[in-house]
Formats: sequence, C-alpha cells, structure tokens
Amino acid sequence: MNSELEKFPKYYGFRMPGEWEPRRRTFIQWPVRDGENNRTNIWPDGVDEIKKIYSEVANAIAQFEEIVMIAPGKLYDEVRKYCGENVKIASYPIDDSWVRDNGPTFLLNEEQELAAVKWRFTSYGHKYETHYNDNKIPGHLAVEYDLPLFKSPLSIEGGAIHSDGQGTILTTESAILTSSRNSQFNKEEATELLKNYLGAENIVWLRTGLNGDLTDGHIDNVACFVKPGVILIQGCYDKDNPDYEIFQENLEILKNIKDRSSEMPYEIIEVEKPPIRYYNGQLLTLSYINFLPVEGGIILPIFGDDAFETDEKAIKLFTRIFPDRKIVTVNGTPICKGGGCVHCITQQMPLGKSL
Repeated sequence: MNSELEKFPKYYGFRMPGEWEPRRRTFIQWPVRDGENNRTNIWPDGVDEIKKIYSEVANAIAQFEEIVMIAPGKLYDEVRKYCGENVKIASYPIDDSWVRDNGPTFLLNEEQELAAVKWRFTSYGHKYETHYNDNKIPGHLAVEYDLPLFKSPLSIEGGAIHSDGQGTILTTESAILTSSRNSQFNKEEATELLKNYLGAENIVWLRTGLNGDLTDGHIDNVACFVKPGVILIQGCYDKDNPDYEIFQENLEILKNIKDRSSEMPYEIIEVEKPPIRYYNGQLLTLSYINFLPVEGGIILPIFGDDAFETDEKAIKLFTRIFPDRKIVTVNGTPICKGGGCVHCITQQMPLGKSL
C-alpha cells in the first residue's frame, strides 16, 4: 500500500454497522476455562452449569439465524451433546468463551462487501493468564469466510464499542484508555484510530462503565444504539447505588450529542437496572443492555429472584421498542458470575457478501 491511510478500513468505505442491520450468522465460543489447564477458573459454580446456559443461548439464537459454536476439535462431541443439531460447530483452539471481545469486529461497505478488524486482544489488560488462541480467532474466521482482515494496534475488546451504523461510536474511557491496554496512545490518538478502523466520524466517550465490571467498564453494559437516532441506557435511580453517579454523568453526556444523519438530539430511553446483587462477595454487573438483537428477535437476559420486578419492566419495554421482534428471555445470572452476559458471549456477522 502506498499511503498510511490505505491501511485503514475507512479508506475503503467500510463501516461498523448497527446491530439491527440484516445478519448472516452469530458466533459463540464454548466454555473451556475450567481451572484444569488455566490458573484462573472464572466460573464459580463450575463449567458444567455454564455449558448448559451457553447451549440455551445458542439454541435461542438458532430459532432466528445461523449460529456457529467455536470449540476445540476434541470437544466436538461434547458440544453436539449439549447443543443438539441446530448449532453448527467450527473447530479451533480457544482459551476462553467471550467471542464478543476476542473475536473480529465485522464491517460492511456500500457494495455489501464484508471485512473484519482484529483488535490487539490482551485479555482485558493481561487480567487472565492465557489468550494466545483467542487472539487468533479473527484470523481463522477471516480465512474461513474469505474476508479482508485489518489489524489494529489498539488493545480493545468488542464489548467496548457500539455503533449506530451511521458514523457514531459509543465507548468508555475506562475500558480503552487504561495503562494496561493502551499506554502508548492518548485520547486523541485513540479517537483517530477508532474512526479509521470503524469507518466513523464521531466517537462519543463516556467516562466509565458500571461498578463490578471485570472488563473495566465495557459500553455493552451501559448504553447502546437500538435503532437510528435512539439510545437505550441502563438507568439507576437509587442514590445509594454505586452506579447512580455514573448513570447521571453518562446521561448528561448522551443528552448533549446529536444524531449525525438528522442533526437532532438522540431519543434516550432508560431501562431500570436490576437490584444490587453479590455472589461470593463479588458485585455482579447485571445489565439489560447486555442483550443480543437477532434476525427477527431479541435475546434478553433476565435475572429472577429480587430482580423479578425490573425483569418484567424490561420485557415490557423491549416489547415496545422492538414491536416486530420476538422477545426470548434467558437466565443471565450464571453468565454474569463469570463477568459478562448475552452480548458478551456472542459476535454477529452482518449479511453482506460472505460465505
């Protein structure tokens, strides 16, 4: 390539689409971090329970679109046993089960051609021991589906970014501008890199994510675009809740940005957060924002028990926001014990021209 600009997806007209745009398939990585071969066991109730939940999420998605489970070849029979025949299996070595974060971010251009971005995945700023195999997943999928792969010098995870599909990206400073991830870049430099690799014109930085979030505050627990011109944010109304001040600050930032396509302020919808919940002394980051839109449906985490009331409110709200989609609920609590939820364990590929 003859110029520095030609290294970037933006030069070729690629952009990060909104998650509501037509989709080809969704990926999940099978839970494998059981403590046997890894120093850190992230599943406090054991890996068997979480395998059941992952299979339930996969089969919920399979009602609407193709779902591909990425798993080591030696676990093929196990995945088939848990997931049944509706889930396709792609055999690659992996270290963990958060494909949103270590997998590629898929891009689309006006010709409906697909590309992928490989971020520099460091397992959340080197929080976990191994990430060698996870770091290779973007390359494997780019080869599998014959896609150009752009390699970014930024150390970020897919859960740290949300797109409106029209040139605006939501993110948090706490999950990107950390010394353990990107000490070599200042905010201005990180902003330009995000624009160039995501085909964006505007990066909206919230200061931080929610308390207890092991990712340092990914945006996919905080706020997201749900359609052009509309942002959904998790609201916190209890002044004694540690997330109250965070909510107030983030809400103020979002109220002061405009939709680039209409030059109008975004419509902001609030979904009440679940009650505070701890597990084995750990604050769980429960969030309805961590849902997954699929082709014709919404896979929505709910949390039960003391969250029954907010669960019901969330279901009614999502039904109103997405009147043409079927709302399918799944138990999000077991995934949250490991540090994420439905959005974190999935990664969507837009429709486009792909295999």
